[in-house]
Amino acid sequence: MTPGSGFSSCCLTPRLQTPQLLLWCVTCHAVLCSLVQPGLEGRARLVHLLSNRSNQEQGYCETEARLDSSLDFWTLSSENLIGIYIWWRVWAVRAHIWMSVLPVDPVKENYVRKVKNCIFSIAFPTPFKSRVHLVAVSKEVLEDILDLDLSVSETDAFIQLVSGEKIVFGSIPLTHRYGGHQFGIWADQLGDGRAHLLGIYRNRQGEKWELQLKGSGKTPYSRNGDGRAVLRSSVREFLCSEAMHYLGIPTSRAASLVVSDDEVWRDQFYNGNIVKERGAVVLRVAKSWFRIGSLEILAHYGELDLLRSLLDFIIQEHFPSVNVQEPNRYVDFFSIVVSETAQLIALWMSVGFAHDFVPNTSDDERRYKIGNQANIGMFNLNKLLQALNPLLDRGQKHLAAQILEGYPVLYYTRFTELFKAKLGLLGERKGDGDLIAFLLHLMEKTEADFTMTFRQLSEITQSQLQELNIPQQFWALKMISKHQLFPAWVSQYLLRLKSNINDSDSERRKRMTTVNPKYVLKNWMAESAVQKAERNDFSEVHLLQQILQHPFQKHSAAEKAGYSSPPPAWAEGLRVSCSS
Repeated sequence: MTPGSGFSSCCLTPRLQTPQLLLWCVTCHAVLCSLVQPGLEGRARLVHLLSNRSNQEQGYCETEARLDSSLDFWTLSSENLIGIYIWWRVWAVRAHIWMSVLPVDPVKENYVRKVKNCIFSIAFPTPFKSRVHLVAVSKEVLEDILDLDLSVSETDAFIQLVSGEKIVFGSIPLTHRYGGHQFGIWADQLGDGRAHLLGIYRNRQGEKWELQLKGSGKTPYSRNGDGRAVLRSSVREFLCSEAMHYLGIPTSRAASLVVSDDEVWRDQFYNGNIVKERGAVVLRVAKSWFRIGSLEILAHYGELDLLRSLLDFIIQEHFPSVNVQEPNRYVDFFSIVVSETAQLIALWMSVGFAHDFVPNTSDDERRYKIGNQANIGMFNLNKLLQALNPLLDRGQKHLAAQILEGYPVLYYTRFTELFKAKLGLLGERKGDGDLIAFLLHLMEKTEADFTMTFRQLSEITQSQLQELNIPQQFWALKMISKHQLFPAWVSQYLLRLKSNINDSDSERRKRMTTVNPKYVLKNWMAESAVQKAERNDFSEVHLLQQILQHPFQKHSAAEKAGYSSPPPAWAEGLRVSCSS
């Protein structure tokens, strides 16, 4: 992950971070002449993949339906103009014309250019030239989201699909046009410079998921890049997205990670030291890949009709509580996004996650440091409002501005709720916010480990705290205990715990261990896995993947690997950058 004006994005742009957002396009060759080819001269219809009739309709129980164990026998047919059927051992999917027209770039050729008056450009993945190796897959993503048996990942067809060597017959991969800010400065057109949208899948639960390859080759939005991603950044993305999911934080998911022997050259720290790395591809799935920059680019170039169409599309498909016929629908939409953003950032702050946690050599101004996360959220929302303003009247602009002003309260309220739970506090008491701030101040001054401080507070007894008798096993707390104000905080904390009604120390500790993880993906852990992976040893990638699926439970292999111990000495000078 690289730092941006907000959330996870390879191109450093703010993204709409609501639970659901936008969909895009896959079509079939049978109707290419009537839909896509005319679109190359002007517009193309937006369609998406839907599941076939449910197993319930066929007389079977959904929960007992067998997962597909192969990607063979993919065929196409038409139904209501467009239908893609993948029968038998494959994803059972069907595409229908789904909504009115959204523009596609009329230029067919895949070369870097300024693109206007459209949402997507057609671009096909560029296959690797060398052997491709499967590094990791997510069993849960394959089985619970894509309705595929894990055994599918062992087939050549799967490797070819997730590496970009082959695509589903009939699909037209798309790359998305968007703009945005980099380190607070408008960067104009960015777009999917190395990502390809393969299709939308509706699974047996009726959920729709967008499939996207990252690192799959050049697109019209590649700028000066080569369209590739390297193994080190791909390992980090695969592990981090899955780790965030199991921590209960909304995120994209990673279905698979493959690596090639293709040479990719990178200047990792932008110091002139260009080294050879290996190209990799992650198959990512999300409810949407649209972002704030999707709207910003349209407002910036005055493409207001398209901006309005895109917003109405978003609202109709992903904001069911907003009436698309309502004159104030854009204000209502904005209100939800403000609230969701506050909730999301408070959530990831509660586990110590920052969008590319400093030290990041690309962020020398510390714009995205952990203490500035809420402010960056405010910056993003302000840019979203600027994009919406051309469609709002004076009264709506005033109302939207008031909504934005309420963001800090929403954030702080949720932040306080989460940290009270992390400290095992019940009920509402004056001074709770001060108690939380006091602890965070001590942690900052002593450079205490965020994760283990809260986890060890979940495990230590009140009597041990009261006596200031911190066992050696609670190494993070021992570090904080060196601060002269630690006894004062302990006294305030224990006094507050006494106000918990119908609570006991054992219940407190049990409750706290369910919200304070024992393991998170720390920088040094990811780096250790990367270093081994670069030697074709993927064992630590697999180990971390397994452990991070159960972050609140003690794991013997994790303890042996030192994942709940102080970071190793070699990790002290570890740095990351935007290079990926």
